[in-house]
Amino acid sequence: MRLLQEVKSELNRLYIFELEDGLRIESVFYRGDTLCISSQVGCAIGCPFCLSGSKGLVRNLTVEEIYLQYRFLRDKLPIKRIAVAGIGEPLMNYQNVERAFWMFKEEGLKVSFYTTGFPVNRLSDLLRLPHNGITLSVHTVDEEKRKYLLPHAGSLKELLQVLKGGLMGLTKRKRKKVGLAYLLLKGINDSPEELVRFADLVKDLGLSAVLLYYNPTSYGFHELSTQEYERAFLILRSCGIKVTLSTRYRKDRLGGCGTLVVNRSL
Repeated sequence: MRLLQEVKSELNRLYIFELEDGLRIESVFYRGDTLCISSQVGCAIGCPFCLSGSKGLVRNLTVEEIYLQYRFLRDKLPIKRIAVAGIGEPLMNYQNVERAFWMFKEEGLKVSFYTTGFPVNRLSDLLRLPHNGITLSVHTVDEEKRKYLLPHAGSLKELLQVLKGGLMGLTKRKRKKVGLAYLLLKGINDSPEELVRFADLVKDLGLSAVLLYYNPTSYGFHELSTQEYERAFLILRSCGIKVTLSTRYRKDRLGGCGTLVVNRSL
């Protein structure tokens, strides 16, 4: 494995790695202290708004390939946190992801995860780890719409059933580190009615919400204006839940959410 290229924007640094078999993955350094790493080459979930899974799943990353994304950069960047939020669904490569997690912890790093919660039989294991945050991608409370937005992430009903069971075994402090993500897509899931239903779900679970901003791709989805995004935020806040917005780093066109790709042309 070798580091091929570093690409910089005003906010983020994107790193392209070439693996031993010639495949390429990407990592992003953002916020001045966090490295977002990939867990797979490609992704099997098939979200139509995300570039990372546009070519499907090629293969899992090994423990070493997951860890080396950090190892290659730790001497040149002030990395204090790892976000397993790059290319891939970490639960689909859970054994290797968990082993890498403990390697990161030995380095004194804080580690957080972004996941669709699929496969659900691994979710409870993830919840029990001494992590620094888990964000579960929900994006809709409508089962049929979920099949469209997250085609291969399983049913929402099953996810929530497993999540509720897993949360029961957590302390109040650990529950505060778990949140539900909602990616706003114009004309798809941005109606006040859907937002209120999502807020009710968040409140019922006793969690917080992350309201994600859509980074435009070539797939035909449309981003909301700043005013529309803020309006959705206010609707959720008015329902009495804690809501976090996408930071400017996650909205950046270089390395923002959903913009990492497999085998990017140099």
